[in-house]
Amino acid sequence: MKFAKNILETIGNTPLVKINKLTQEIEALVLAKVETFNPGNSVKDRMAVKMIEDAEADGRLKPGGTIIEGTSGNTGMGLALAAIVKGYKLICVISDKQSKEKMDILRAVGAKVVVCPTDVEPTDPRSYYSVSKRLATETENAWYVNQYDNPSNAIAHYEQTAPEIWEQTDGKITHFVVGVGTGGTISGVAKYLKEKNPNVKIWGVDTYGSVFKKYHETGIFDENEIYSYITEGIGEDILPKNVDFSLIDGFTKVTDKDAAVYTRKLALEEGIFVGNSAGAAIKGVLQLKEHFKPEDVVVVLFHDSGSRYVGKMFNDDWMRERGFLEEEVTKAIDLIKEHQDKPLVVVRTEELVSHAIERLKKYKISQIPVVDTTGFVGSLDETDLFRSYIEDKNIAEKPIKDVMGKAFPIVKATTPVEEVSKLINKDNQAVLVELENGKYHIITKHDVISSIK
Repeated sequence: MKFAKNILETIGNTPLVKINKLTQEIEALVLAKVETFNPGNSVKDRMAVKMIEDAEADGRLKPGGTIIEGTSGNTGMGLALAAIVKGYKLICVISDKQSKEKMDILRAVGAKVVVCPTDVEPTDPRSYYSVSKRLATETENAWYVNQYDNPSNAIAHYEQTAPEIWEQTDGKITHFVVGVGTGGTISGVAKYLKEKNPNVKIWGVDTYGSVFKKYHETGIFDENEIYSYITEGIGEDILPKNVDFSLIDGFTKVTDKDAAVYTRKLALEEGIFVGNSAGAAIKGVLQLKEHFKPEDVVVVLFHDSGSRYVGKMFNDDWMRERGFLEEEVTKAIDLIKEHQDKPLVVVRTEELVSHAIERLKKYKISQIPVVDTTGFVGSLDETDLFRSYIEDKNIAEKPIKDVMGKAFPIVKATTPVEEVSKLINKDNQAVLVELENGKYHIITKHDVISSIK
């Protein structure tokens, strides 16, 4: 009989899968190392077990202890599986930008999950780095994993992932492309592959808001490059010790939008249901296409499963809210389709300015049409109201007709976006669109800007 003694023995030996449709413009052979086949559905299973076994061996992790780690979710899952099998408790500290699915999965496998804000400095006591360290000192018999600086992270990929890739490609691999977060995967794989063949090129995929690419190229840690981003699993605002820049030949940066769009493309066009960093990785391959020759063998690593992003990249509403859905916006009606069901907020000429101010605040809007019995006769803009208030503190009790500006232009639902855009300028902040049911809606500068892809 052939069986694994426990779930941990099923880690590794994940398949290489040829990418076909998405890489048609690349003449080289592009193969994906699909790590979602690991039991915890990510590449992190490999290093999670390695880090635990090494900590057991040297006494850092003692029987019945508590494992504590800051994680984007996937390392936590690998640690959870090992903790279950080996009898440890686990506390995962995670940032609030990570998907709800990741948090729910960690709780499902017995981890305690502590959520921290994303948009804070690494040294901030609220950051998930700081909270992890603090909990490790406050918790009895605890071991802080610290995957960013833990050498066992990279060693796992040197001992497991890289030899698999070398064997699966018959030693013919010429390029390895992977998203970089903690640095363990890229550094461990790079060390092994370059020992086998120094000509193998190692490319890291970075994201905008992260420091890796510029630091690799200039040696400068530029804090101005650090800002909040959406892409999960890659990029950092610190320099983990596991990122061995000397082994990396170059970086390419991928936008949040491209990472999200290509995550969906992998599912729809290749049938490979993988996560957000995989979308960034395959887009990175496409951006690097001029580096590949027809005879090359390019291996790109897909970190985790698409099941962890069902509420994000695989959710149309989430994608649409961020302008990531590649929907064509050509007519006036396209600009407001996300909120055209909401009633148009108006004020009447004889109402007081205070009523208009109240409505602007209540509905969180900046412009409001003015009507009388004949239809639209004027408009109010919060900037003009503020300016008028500075000049006359009693303006709130005046009728709207005394302070209103000219009426907003009215366009048909089928009016081209280009014509609508020309009507919005410094003297006119909005346009009204006439809908088929005889009702009207407002198009603002924000709507036009949001439509820009």
